Amino acid sequence: MTQIRESRPSTGPSTSAIDQVALGGEAGVSPDALKALFRDHPSGVAVITADAGSGPVAMTASSLFSISVAPPLLVFSASAMSSSTPTFLEAETLVIHLIDAESHDIAVLGATSGVDRFADAERWAVLPTGEPYYVAPRRRLRGRVVKKEDAGAATLFVVHVIESWQDGCDEASPLVYHNREWHVLGDVSRLA
Repeated sequence: MTQIRESRPSTGPSTSAIDQVALGGEAGVSPDALKALFRDHPSGVAVITADAGSGPVAMTASSLFSISVAPPLLVFSASAMSSSTPTFLEAETLVIHLIDAESHDIAVLGATSGVDRFADAERWAVLPTGEPYYVAPRRRLRGRVVKKEDAGAATLFVVHVIESWQDGCDEASPLVYHNREWHVLGDVSRLA
């Protein structure tokens, strides 16, 4: 069994676990330069939900990626500035929704600060295992957090996928985040 390391959100530019020695002592590119580069790098969209006992939380993430299929492991990052991060740090399990264009409103909801993301009781439910989830997204994963690693002003979460659901995914149009805007992939965007 993988041991879970307790981490707390970083409050500043410190890199804690990834220290300056590991980074070669170099400052690296500026935050603005890195943001400008990644603004033109499209990514898929996920909404992650959890409840560590004090109520459900959700956040939209474009940092989700698969790192292994055997065992099935995913990684995402959560900023120390996100109001959901403290709950993710405490939660043992969570639900990851892979968002398509038809569930775009849930991605917007998860990305909007200062709103009750669970105010509409018809939009969400609770799994028998206790995790909150949104009912509209067609692809969902339930996973156990097996590792947390401080990384600058964020925490990296490694998640072991223990269950998945796919409902009518053949008709789904993938949602992509690019240059601070939402886009839909479809036949028009396909290269010959």
